Amino acid sequence: MAEALVALGGNVGDVRQTLVRAIAQFCDGNAVRLVARSSDYRTPPWGVTDQPPFINCCILTEVTMPPEALLARAQATERAFGRRRAEEQRWGPRTLDIDLIAYDDLTLDSRDLTLPHPRLFERAFVLVPLAEIAPDRMIAGIRVRDALAKVDPAGIAKLGPP
Repeated sequence: MAEALVALGGNVGDVRQTLVRAIAQFCDGNAVRLVARSSDYRTPPWGVTDQPPFINCCILTEVTMPPEALLARAQATERAFGRRRAEEQRWGPRTLDIDLIAYDDLTLDSRDLTLPHPRLFERAFVLVPLAEIAPDRMIAGIRVRDALAKVDPAGIAKLGPP
């Protein structure tokens, strides 16, 4: 079994309910087993800043499928919740975004998937929830808590239970 770290977020619709339902669909308990889930965080938009804030969280999973199949599962889950990547603005508003952050200690750079996620260490909106559930996890030789200490978490607010 492999360990996969996954980030989820969105800023269209009832995002917190979408996250609950999307995690339940993504983590079937067999091929993808949920081990830990962070709190939800309200985060400022990244990339395109003229849009509503996002709600983000991270999950730690144990998986029995290869990373490419896990990516396909993530994208199928996004589509089930109304995401249409071909029709949207890059880094713009979306109902659901699921990113594979890390898969064991695998380094992969294919046309469809790069692991660890290439912008992980720039994104406080991923590192804050990730540090809640896996602060000592090493990714590309960097401890998650140390990566978080190097980014600005301004504007990120932990939310209470949904």
